Amino acid sequence: MEKRDRYIRLLSTYMNPYRTSVVLLAALLLGGILLQLANPQILGGFVDSVVARAESSVLVRSGLIYLGIGLSAQLLGLASTYVSNDLAWKATNRLRQDLAGHCLSLDMSFLKKYTPGQFIERIDGDVEQLANFFSQFLVRIASSVLMLLGIVIVLSFTEWRLGLGLTGFVAVSLWALLHLQTAAVADSEREREVSSVFYGFIEERLMALDDIRANGGGHHVMSRFIDVLRSYTDICYRAWVKRSQIWLTSFSLFSVGQVLALVAGLMLYYAQSMTLGDIFMLINYMAMLFGPIEQLAHQLQDAQKAFASIGRIDEILGVQRQICDGKGVELAPGALSVEFQQVDFVYDDGEERVLKQVAFRLEPGTQLGLLGRTGSGKTTLSRLLFRFYDATTGSVRLGDTDVRDLKVRDLRSHIGLVTQEVQIFEASVRDNLRLFDESIPDVRLLEIISELGLQRWFESLPNGLDTLLGPQGHGLSAGEAQLLAFGRVFLKDPGLIVLDEPSASLDPATEHLIDVTMGRLLRNRTAIIIAHRLGTVQRVDEVLIMENGQVAEHGRRTELAADPASRFAHLLETGMEESFA
Repeated sequence: MEKRDRYIRLLSTYMNPYRTSVVLLAALLLGGILLQLANPQILGGFVDSVVARAESSVLVRSGLIYLGIGLSAQLLGLASTYVSNDLAWKATNRLRQDLAGHCLSLDMSFLKKYTPGQFIERIDGDVEQLANFFSQFLVRIASSVLMLLGIVIVLSFTEWRLGLGLTGFVAVSLWALLHLQTAAVADSEREREVSSVFYGFIEERLMALDDIRANGGGHHVMSRFIDVLRSYTDICYRAWVKRSQIWLTSFSLFSVGQVLALVAGLMLYYAQSMTLGDIFMLINYMAMLFGPIEQLAHQLQDAQKAFASIGRIDEILGVQRQICDGKGVELAPGALSVEFQQVDFVYDDGEERVLKQVAFRLEPGTQLGLLGRTGSGKTTLSRLLFRFYDATTGSVRLGDTDVRDLKVRDLRSHIGLVTQEVQIFEASVRDNLRLFDESIPDVRLLEIISELGLQRWFESLPNGLDTLLGPQGHGLSAGEAQLLAFGRVFLKDPGLIVLDEPSASLDPATEHLIDVTMGRLLRNRTAIIIAHRLGTVQRVDEVLIMENGQVAEHGRRTELAADPASRFAHLLETGMEESFA
């Protein structure tokens, strides 16, 4: 009952805007039913006319009427197919849009639980299973029931004993189908889940293809692929077998019904209770009877898959954000101060504190070099600034305002981020720079390119802003990708910039260009530079060293470098570059 309620809520939410199309679809299907019910009557009359040796004009007229009704029924069926598919695409695309937007709005702690492939299967695969529901489930169910009732009523007027027997047959058939309705729901849910795992596996391996090839891991990947595929196949097969019980039941009932109808018709014919035309009509109606029964069977099969998908969709839609908008304090433009006040942090899936009583302050316009070994907490600090997560205890303040008092969108608009791995989209340079924000004019993009000193790079592009870039930055060097990232940040004009060592893996010439551009980008802004090399921090004002989630040292770079007892001076003396990798 709960799953049906969820279905009804989803159906009403996404079908209400298309009520006119639903009514039109119902009218088309009803018209088709009436025409289909009329044709066996015409056929029966035609056969009786032949037996009675009626004039040829009567036979021709009956034939033309039969053909006209059949053609009209086909045209109505074509129209209903078009309307139902159009309705399905409109409704499911709205659901996909809402589901994708909801997923993108969720907290990082939730998004990290699934691979991109699993999300794609949830957003597209599960919604696809609902296409039939949104377009035709209720209408098809109703039309099938009406068709069954129409056949029973027509045959009851022809011969009441046939109507009575057919009523019993239809009742038994519907009881059997309804009894099997939920037989495969649990297996269908497992089928959808293993499908998302399967596509997630493929997505992960494709992303790591270079490493797999370089390290000779192809054999092991294929071995694991076979294991995953075997599990996928086994679960899908079990679900298919369970769902096929409905079709096998309906086919068996139809076969029995055809035999019984033929026997009953012959008995009534020899008893002179029915004409030969009535028998032809009876056989046609029994053949038609299989249509709505089969339709009900298919709809109920689809219902089992849809109920599984509805549960998974409802599960995601039911997840609520923990990172919510604050009361809406507005930050002043310009460089911003940064302050951590006795911050502790524990990830949701862990017990150990990643940050322990972290406390420091950066004045507006200060550039901080953040050093520390892998796992020391450097990246976690930046995640708390962006509110990808909230501090477990203590507070993070930006511009002397607790970040939890800001609206999330406003907070992130005041912070720019450049990482080593820049995400490049399969789109034009224009859209990669402005991140598909069509409100930003080309004139502004060209100003940014000139202001950052990227004119030479821009002039090398074959089609300027219209130059198309390949997926994952195919055709761009690492340095060019970093230049695009700088342009994106410059367009935001943030008061704080976080840089994750953008020049760590570049050649000297490109690194020099990046350094020059970086200098322009950081001018009159507060900056946190997560450093992997000591050379990077030579430009900063302050240095902060993290160890085991704690602030081990923080001070002015020049003062720390001059103090032989400081950790920073020791690192400079020994050149321990690998300490920050």
